[in-house]
Amino acid sequence: MAGNSQRRGAIQKSNKKGATIGSGGKVRRGLEGKGPTPKAKDRPYHKAYRSAELADRSAARRSPKGSGGSGGAQRKRGSGDAEWIIGRNPVVEALREGVPVNAVYVAEGAERDGRLREAFQLAADLGIGLLEVPKPELDRLTGFNGHQGLAARVPAYEYAHPADLLDRAAEAGEDALIVVLDHVTDPRNLGAIVRSAAAFGAHGVVIPERRAAGVTASAWKTSAGAAARIPVAQVVNVSRVLKEYQEAGCQVIGLDMDGDLQLTDVAEVADGPLVVVVGAEGGGLARLVTQTCDRIVSIPMANAVESLNAGVAASVTLYAVAQARANLR
Repeated sequence: MAGNSQRRGAIQKSNKKGATIGSGGKVRRGLEGKGPTPKAKDRPYHKAYRSAELADRSAARRSPKGSGGSGGAQRKRGSGDAEWIIGRNPVVEALREGVPVNAVYVAEGAERDGRLREAFQLAADLGIGLLEVPKPELDRLTGFNGHQGLAARVPAYEYAHPADLLDRAAEAGEDALIVVLDHVTDPRNLGAIVRSAAAFGAHGVVIPERRAAGVTASAWKTSAGAAARIPVAQVVNVSRVLKEYQEAGCQVIGLDMDGDLQLTDVAEVADGPLVVVVGAEGGGLARLVTQTCDRIVSIPMANAVESLNAGVAASVTLYAVAQARANLR
């Protein structure tokens, strides 16, 4: 009957407050924030943490100065996000020159002319994926609506460590020949220098991280694929890495119109590990870089008013060094 708490299914209520009433602050503590999620590289159980740890150990073994060695360079570093080559002619030229393209994108309904058909054929021959997307999507991906219905995605370049260039020479049993660029800003000059470095037996090229051209699609194209055959290292401080090369036994020569050594006499310094420093377009070598060089070399010209751009100057010098070394053998 009603009110009978002894019947089956009845719930006995109590006004007593025992030890189990209330959470003792557990709920409140459970609702408190635990702070921001740590980055992947800071979580010991994450693959990124182990990869970073291995990279740090490798860099420490390579440089006695730890992370501050080699001009502040990391062991391997990408140039950033992947970039785009836009337009029919640029894409076709990039595919011809062996630029490492991830994929070729074509807008739906794009007119199939000779250049587009050639791009399709080159992509097929090279085993590169061909993706057809709506034009608005290609506009969004490239950030530009003047792509002519064709674009290619290029991966970020993986830079080497400056010490790798010395290792490369040692593995080949050769005296090191390294080209260092002092804030060369034109990617076409960078590409031309990389191409010349590969042609004349250099073991690598070093570029600054800031205020200088990087290995972009334009540099790739100008190098005619040489950027895939010769390492390019990136550093924070050019003068510091030059000093480290000197400590490793290299002689450092810089190119300047007012040099104390004529290029025709480069045989005086060509015998042994050598670093050739090329200055920026117009400005030449920075004062501190000039002071760090062991010798300054000038290229004799018929007309004193004329000057060579960075790419041509580097090519002429590397050829002269290669010839001098050949004669010394």
